[in-house]
Amino acid sequence: MNQYIVIAHDFTDANALERRMTARPLHFDMARELKAQSRFIKGGAVLNVEGKMIGSVMLMQFENEEALENWKQNEPYIIQRVWEKIDIRPFIVADV
Repeated sequence: MNQYIVIAHDFTDANALERRMTARPLHFDMARELKAQSRFIKGGAVLNVEGKMIGSVMLMQFENEEALENWKQNEPYIIQRVWEKIDIRPFIVADV
């Protein structure tokens, strides 16, 4: 399996947090499904200095680029315009 780090920055408009909170249950459902398939390793929200959610970091693994693209096409935070900028890079989880 190929591992990836996903660093996503939320939109900053007035409705951005509301969209995040609306999409959050679907995002978590997908993460649980991916975890059951051994595709989701770890993840969480990025916070600003006030503790407000402004993005996400996820460690994922997929068999190939096609599976990664399929996830992107179905990810609620992408579909519902929560994430504005997404940086996905190859990554290797350290075995320590």
